[in-house]
Amino acid sequence: MRLNRILLASALVVAALVIQVSVLARLHLPGAVPDLLLLTVLALAMVYGHVGGALVGFGAGLLADLAPPADHAAGRYALVLCVVGYFAGLIKPENGRLRSATGPMAVVVAAAIGSTLLYLGVGALIGDTAARHVGLTGLLFSAALYDLLLAPFVVPALMWLARRVDNDPLTETGPAAQSTDISTGWLSSGTGLRIGSQRGGLGALKAKARTRSARVGRIKGVKRL
Repeated sequence: MRLNRILLASALVVAALVIQVSVLARLHLPGAVPDLLLLTVLALAMVYGHVGGALVGFGAGLLADLAPPADHAAGRYALVLCVVGYFAGLIKPENGRLRSATGPMAVVVAAAIGSTLLYLGVGALIGDTAARHVGLTGLLFSAALYDLLLAPFVVPALMWLARRVDNDPLTETGPAAQSTDISTGWLSSGTGLRIGSQRGGLGALKAKARTRSARVGRIKGVKRL
């Protein structure tokens, strides 16, 4: 990942985690807690792709594992968000822009349900029995509902910000920047104009040469007379 992506992702992940712990976790909503950190990973993954999404997800999850008041094994949520970020990045289009909101909303619902199931599954493997005392159906429904209600206010804004930083002309030096550089088309069109003008100039020279030869022929004909 480039430096601008790392800096932006770090700032957004830290801000999302602070809001999640200090505000959203204290709302005492029934069922699950709105997962702002998950939405941040999804937004960045749909701009950066599957590799960038996996890296951002792993870093965000590891930070959440280590930040208080975390009461689970370190690395558990890092694994969950790494997998979620990878699969969310697979729907990234070529130009980084999504045509409709249907795809991202479906990704949010799938990620909310999938991350919850994966988190509970990993907990069951390591002997965490806390999930037995929680209604799974209500937990999945509330997680999907809360994230879906929060997503329109978070995901589009973060995707726009990520695209804006990622398209900085001072940092774009790869093949993608060269393919989207407006000067490429401008230079090619300019080349076509120059070739056309050269062809036109050659045609004009040929026409002048024919005119001169015709004049010479008429002069020779007069002399013959």
